[in-house]
Amino acid sequence: MAYTVAMAEIPLGKVSGYPEKYAPDVLFPIARAANREALGLTASLPFSGTDLWTAWELTWLQDSGKPAMAAAEIRVPADSPNIIESKSLKLYLNSFAMTRIGDEAELVQTIETDLSERAEAPVTIALIRDSRVAGLPGRSLDELDVALDTYDVNPGLLASAGGESVSETWHSALLRSLCPVTSQPDFGSVMLRYEGPRIEPESLLAYIVSFREHQDFHEACIERMFVDLLERTHMDKLTVYARYQRRGGLDINPYRSNFEASPPVARIWNQ
Repeated sequence: MAYTVAMAEIPLGKVSGYPEKYAPDVLFPIARAANREALGLTASLPFSGTDLWTAWELTWLQDSGKPAMAAAEIRVPADSPNIIESKSLKLYLNSFAMTRIGDEAELVQTIETDLSERAEAPVTIALIRDSRVAGLPGRSLDELDVALDTYDVNPGLLASAGGESVSETWHSALLRSLCPVTSQPDFGSVMLRYEGPRIEPESLLAYIVSFREHQDFHEACIERMFVDLLERTHMDKLTVYARYQRRGGLDINPYRSNFEASPPVARIWNQ
């Protein structure tokens, strides 16, 4: 099937809503031919190559409802008839955010098939989770095997195990919320360090994930986390620190604590 589109139809520069579920129809291919003809390049190209894209905000729901997060390396062969318009690709990838996918192999196959059809050439995808740049302190919540189904912020999910006071540090890369002005998704990693009654880690992960469709600014989300945790678990000491992915060349990293003076400054792998 050949895909063609007029330049006037592409979504770039226009107001576009974010699809909530898998939406391959938002993808817009653009023929390479016009630009290449202007350079005198026709059927026989004087080069080979690849267009290498890195998508830093790929997230989806596992069958359990638990979110997964990865970066994706997308390779489009230079001899493909079409490129994929960038905003349409962003909208398409975001459409997986509330879509349940059986496993990573199914996700990769789906994306490769959709992009290959539009490019009219084999497009390949590789998922990336590379923590060699830096990582937040503490243990990861993301390895917990839990079923989740709450995606609007709910402090009632938090549960304390009680007992003796403990000192723990946890982090998660599954924080996602929505901008209250544009409704665009914001992705971040969050660290929580506390002293007090032990919190159930499964409940902490469920609470973090419950911000997934919550609309608020970065700073307000982290302050809400701080207040909810203190009120629900009666911690003596608490730090909440988020590293958000950049937008428009800026990243915002709110830090709130009642016992530590300053945050560890470390750019993490997906920033």
